[in-house]
Amino acid sequence: MSALFPLCYDDESVEINISMEVSAGETKWRPQKTWLRKVLRRVLIAKSADSSAEVSLLITDQEKIRELNRSYLGEDRPTDVLSFPMLAPSGAAFVTAPDGKKHLGEIIISLPQAVIQAGEHGHPPQKEITILLIHGVLHLLGYDHAEPEEEREMKGLEMEILGLIEKELE
Repeated sequence: MSALFPLCYDDESVEINISMEVSAGETKWRPQKTWLRKVLRRVLIAKSADSSAEVSLLITDQEKIRELNRSYLGEDRPTDVLSFPMLAPSGAAFVTAPDGKKHLGEIIISLPQAVIQAGEHGHPPQKEITILLIHGVLHLLGYDHAEPEEEREMKGLEMEILGLIEKELE
């Protein structure tokens, strides 16, 4: 662990569940699960997330993310990332899970869309996946970008966190 991240807890205590459902022909490059866990842990630490946090991540294809985007957001098109937070709104009471974990929610990323966007932005797919993971975690922690002020705040946080963790991930 670098000096950028004070040891506020053992980052291994954060539970991260990863599934990959991408067909062989969709992309040549695939992120390693160990790398994805490392990125997610660094993002959670950067946002001082609870040490009992749990996050689920699905890396999928264009068809699956389009289906989910249509079903849950009414948008019949592929997208890069979807987040489904499990935290109750501020001030609302919420039952603690029996395992004591704070289930933050699920992040779903389209790997082919991330690769396309990386090419459009002129950076490696790893950086694009990192940006999408940061974006997804911020949504799980209650941030949104529906209004211009919220969007500026969220974009600023994304760039701040990316700056903190990018060197560690090289």
